[in-house]
Amino acid sequence: MTDPRPPYLRIAAEIERRVAAGELRPGEQVPTTRAIAQEWGVAIATATKALAALKHSGVIESTSRVGAVVAARRLPARTADGLDRDQVVRTAMRIVDSGGLAALSLRAVAAELGVATMTLRRHLDADAELPHLLADAAFAEIDYPAPVPGWRSHLRVAAHLQWDVYQRHPWVPPLVSITRPATLPAMLAYGLWTLRAFDGLELDASTRLHVYATLVNYVRGTAMNIESEARAELDTGMTSAQWGAARLAVDRPLITQLTEPNTEVDLDSLFAFGLERLLDGLTIVMTPLATRRRQT
Repeated sequence: MTDPRPPYLRIAAEIERRVAAGELRPGEQVPTTRAIAQEWGVAIATATKALAALKHSGVIESTSRVGAVVAARRLPARTADGLDRDQVVRTAMRIVDSGGLAALSLRAVAAELGVATMTLRRHLDADAELPHLLADAAFAEIDYPAPVPGWRSHLRVAAHLQWDVYQRHPWVPPLVSITRPATLPAMLAYGLWTLRAFDGLELDASTRLHVYATLVNYVRGTAMNIESEARAELDTGMTSAQWGAARLAVDRPLITQLTEPNTEVDLDSLFAFGLERLLDGLTIVMTPLATRRRQT
């Protein structure tokens, strides 16, 4: 029977099996993204998602010199019913990665875990807590680089880190609120890392927060299209570029009124272009600070 799970989850499950069987021991390096891509015949992006899933589940961890290695043995955090809370979140994440937020329910998670729904209800709020825990778990996959010099470069990296989260988990953007943010560890960690862009700058608290929220909202807003684009590609069997080429054959006279034929646009190019224009605009806020610094 064909395994219905996405390729990256099948790869993660196989690596986890190797760890459990002792084929990979704590501290040993796990296959690189390139090695995974070659062994399983998948794209680098799929290999990256597999390693991210293993890191989130605690099977592997990152080291500064070696890279990803099998994590040291740890005792799981158990609930009063013997459930592993992280296991609940991982199970729920597999469900939404496969079927989107519409597929998420405590009943579905409980069925996957083989426990009664009421067992989960003792610890989780079906309508609020679990989705936010999932979003936080997605942000927990971020592997932060060393601090980036310069506010513009730092914000650019922060935006790409957030964009990568949404690429791996297209269901996350609707769960990220700008006006009512969830105060959860991984999301706070992302906020704190991003705000380091303003270290040493004479920005008041309100301006710092507005710049941060504007950046987060731009990335989130653009990423809201990722899931719908994936559905459209699945429904039509065509990428956006292929769809555009097909429409050109039909609507060429109308399209040429707007742009030159074969001019391509996709979500990645829109994101990158818009991000640079946003950073251009923020220069207006930052320039007076640089001027004052030169005058002192």
